[in-house]
Amino acid sequence: MEIFNLLSASPAFLLAICIVLGLLVGSFLNVVVYRLPIMLAREWREQCCEYLEIENTIPDGNESSAKFKVFNLQKPDSHCPHCNHKIKPWENVPVLSYLFLRGKCSSCKTKISIRYPAVEFVSGVLSGLVAVYFGATWLTLTLLFLTWSLIALTLIDFDHQLLPDNITLPLLWAGLLVNTLGLGFEVTLRDAVIGAIAGYLVLWAFYWAFKLATGKDGMGYGDFKLLAALGAWMGWQSLLPIIILSSLVGAIFGLGMILFMGRDKSIPMSFGPFLAGAGYIMLIWGPQLSSLYVNTIVG
Repeated sequence: MEIFNLLSASPAFLLAICIVLGLLVGSFLNVVVYRLPIMLAREWREQCCEYLEIENTIPDGNESSAKFKVFNLQKPDSHCPHCNHKIKPWENVPVLSYLFLRGKCSSCKTKISIRYPAVEFVSGVLSGLVAVYFGATWLTLTLLFLTWSLIALTLIDFDHQLLPDNITLPLLWAGLLVNTLGLGFEVTLRDAVIGAIAGYLVLWAFYWAFKLATGKDGMGYGDFKLLAALGAWMGWQSLLPIIILSSLVGAIFGLGMILFMGRDKSIPMSFGPFLAGAGYIMLIWGPQLSSLYVNTIVG
């Protein structure tokens, strides 16, 4: 297409567009990360009450959202959770508004979490990396979707130890679709299907082996689906590096939290963020890591 030709001729412009787009989507991701778990909890509670044939009088566990009868990704409008001040458009510019407001609500002066601009910034940077490595193509658009989904899953799992089917399952089907269309990812449909199946089964097998050996759950079913989605995008060849990298980083992080932060080792730790991080690393630097592995271990 003509627009891709124009963007290919100006890599700096393409990079700027992807970074700005990443910043804007990062702002929306903050909404998704906060609201989607609450929406799911409300839905599950409603289903339980309907099944038990009782009136849904269970209070919303989140004080900020409890006062809103309608609560989804569109409604209510963005607001301060402390004073309900409706966020104006100029107060919602990624990163810049946080700096302009000096990290405080313009109405009640309550501090705004640094996480909001941090998520926007990270989304912008990771989107820019996708543009640098994959250029002006349809593939880049799909990989931006993958990147944003991984960011959302990372934060939701970190907060709630939950990897929603609302994100993991569409991500899996999208990976199969991308490789069916042959958008230049150099993964055959056969490898993508095997990757999806193997990605699910390998963690499923580990889960049951750990459960039979210890009587405890080693991970959640959402982790199976996330690895299946990564296998659908990057093929079965990417699974072993992703598992090794995520396990290694997860172990180092967990040990560090126990030794230096005093974390109780009996408290379960989310594995999804490490899977998502390893998946993104393989997305960007997979060929280089594979070459390093072959030259160092095999060669």
